[in-house]
Amino acid sequence: MLTIAQFEPGLVFSPSRFAHFPGEFLLYTSLWLLLLLFCASCATAPPVQHPKTGVATPEAWTTLQSESTQTDTSWWATFNDARLNLLVTQALDHNFNLQAAAARLQAAQAQARIAGAPLYPQAGGKLVAARRKQNFLSLPIPNPGGGVNATTKNSFGVSLDLAWEIDLWGRIGAEKSAALADFQAAQADLAGARLSLAAQTAKVWFAAVESRRQVELAQATVDNFKTSSDLVRARYERGLRPSLDLRLSLSSLAGAEAVLQQRRIILDRTTRQLELLLGQYPAAELEIAHTLPDVPPQVPSGLPADLISRRPDLAAAERRLAASHARLKMARRELYPRISLTASGGTSTQELKDLLDGDFGVWTLMGNLVQPLFQGGRIRAGIDMAKAGSDVALAGYAQSALTAYAEVESALASEEFLTLRLEALEIATEQSLAARHLAEDRYAAGLTDLVSLLEAQRSAYESESQLLAARRQHLDHRIDLHLALGGGFDTPHTSLSYTKPSPP
Repeated sequence: MLTIAQFEPGLVFSPSRFAHFPGEFLLYTSLWLLLLLFCASCATAPPVQHPKTGVATPEAWTTLQSESTQTDTSWWATFNDARLNLLVTQALDHNFNLQAAAARLQAAQAQARIAGAPLYPQAGGKLVAARRKQNFLSLPIPNPGGGVNATTKNSFGVSLDLAWEIDLWGRIGAEKSAALADFQAAQADLAGARLSLAAQTAKVWFAAVESRRQVELAQATVDNFKTSSDLVRARYERGLRPSLDLRLSLSSLAGAEAVLQQRRIILDRTTRQLELLLGQYPAAELEIAHTLPDVPPQVPSGLPADLISRRPDLAAAERRLAASHARLKMARRELYPRISLTASGGTSTQELKDLLDGDFGVWTLMGNLVQPLFQGGRIRAGIDMAKAGSDVALAGYAQSALTAYAEVESALASEEFLTLRLEALEIATEQSLAARHLAEDRYAAGLTDLVSLLEAQRSAYESESQLLAARRQHLDHRIDLHLALGGGFDTPHTSLSYTKPSPP
């Protein structure tokens, strides 16, 4: 049997009975490989387990009570805007920030493979060819040709070298598990980036549509003020109105034109911003719709509180917490001894033609066991640092979860408030438009002064502008709700599968 002297570094096995049976070297090496592959297959990512944060959570959202049956797989499709669906798809395919997130995922995947590589034997083939000249200066052997006695030798060798550290305590496996958890966290980050990009695209699209409607409203207001100003000028020229009325009307017209130009600036910037999200040159040439879509039907009631576990940011935080636990395990295993096996087999000869001749075969089998005895506190400090990192990850996860709950509750509560605000603004706009028409008719008939007419016109414009902004705000809040919930109202949990986006 093979024996090992405990804690003796650099120990070499002495399998003398293999000397006449070099084929047994391959047999035992194969057995090692099978054992290695079995052990390596046991290293997997830590299981998903959301920790207890100490924060009491309700069974359902406090804002809503009844149960829901609505399903929603692509949440942006609920806005029933075909153009928005195309834009979101284009952004997900061509946005460069998303491609950077995908590249970071590939880097994390490669890092996981690197971390798991030591679980397998490190094999290398070697081919050596050397020519050596040696001088014999101290030997009293005469050289018939004169000069120094010398000899020249050739040596050739080919070998297969194997090295393997036996992961008896699971240190390397823990390192691989941590790397796999980091990879899954990167997958969740990519899912979060996709969710955020879809939300940004939808918001900027709605902002662009609102900006176009604001431009059209401002243009209509300019035309309205111009008509009123022409009427006042005609009356002034006939001596029926004082110069004060003319100056007030011209001032209102110039103010409306200034607002129009400001609205055009906002539309131009918003359009270019949308083009950037789509991964195309910001030329402000994108065609913008004329009307905002209606807000989707009322939010389903009684969304379960555990729905928040679908959020990609919480999934990433949980995976990083699992990775910190694995690294703590790895740091503790540094205290245990390391066992390494190395093997080498091949041929060594002075003639190239004998390189593949089995009669010149050589082989080596070696085992090492190293136990750390004194490291100046390095290993203990590494354990303390890993423990602190795990505590940081747990506290960060708890805070992220609490923030996520607050975002969902706030978004749900805002739905009712925004609905009531929209109803009030619709009434205000209807009444202000009626008041403007009445004021224009009364001024044309000489029954009211210009100040009342201008005030009615300004009030009507402001009411319409506020109504447009409120409609877009309501749409934005619905997007925020989808962000807070990590997607639709009844979609499955966040998937950690990776799909590489197509290049632009």
